[in-house]
Amino acid sequence: MDPRPIGVMDSGLGGISVLRTLVKELPDESFFYLGDTQNAPYGDRPEAEILELTRNCVGKLVDMGVKAVCIACNTATSAAEEALRAALPIPVVGIEPALKPAALAGRPGKILVMATAATIRQEKFQRLNARYGENALLLPCPGLMEFVERLELDTPALNAHLDKLLAPFRGEPITSIVLGCTHYPFLNSAITRRFPHAVLYEGGMITTLKLKEKLTERDALGPGPGSVKFFTTGSEGTAAMEQLFALPDSDF
Repeated sequence: MDPRPIGVMDSGLGGISVLRTLVKELPDESFFYLGDTQNAPYGDRPEAEILELTRNCVGKLVDMGVKAVCIACNTATSAAEEALRAALPIPVVGIEPALKPAALAGRPGKILVMATAATIRQEKFQRLNARYGENALLLPCPGLMEFVERLELDTPALNAHLDKLLAPFRGEPITSIVLGCTHYPFLNSAITRRFPHAVLYEGGMITTLKLKEKLTERDALGPGPGSVKFFTTGSEGTAAMEQLFALPDSDF
């Protein structure tokens, strides 16, 4: 047993979708969630800059005494996971768009992959897409994560933005949608209304199971009771993080 907390980081609020899964599956663990709100969004930044920002955030969590780190951001994972895993003595687990499980599910039709421009262009995703993306349609979604950052989960402005992004794909036989940014699961209802017969895939559970496996191997699972603390690099407080974390699933 290891009572130290697990560190979870994201560019902002999106990683809370992963944190919610972590808490459900690992209820005896304590978590420190760090949102890099001072530098969000990451999705349009150069890869070298994303690596440096992610390294800085993970460094802050390590200084806070965490026993493992979850990079709860697809863009940051692609840019930094391998380097951080090689540099740190504690487990580092990232997240990637759930294209593999969507492809292996074998549903007829097309797979729509919604992600940031940075995630789609990075080599890690390109390798994943080369192997599993035969039926995939790639959709960079500039501006979408910012709606979640503002807690706009179902507003006229959000719906207009989604309509504009998704309009070119309305005639496609889309039966699966990969939510390749951890912000997007908070928009489940809005996306599903536009593709009511599509199955949504996101990587939070896969990441959670990987982290649980690594902690089990090290005999480092938490003894309980579990807890969550929120931190931010920005000038604003953590109230929005707490609010999003506490929302019932039915709200999105």
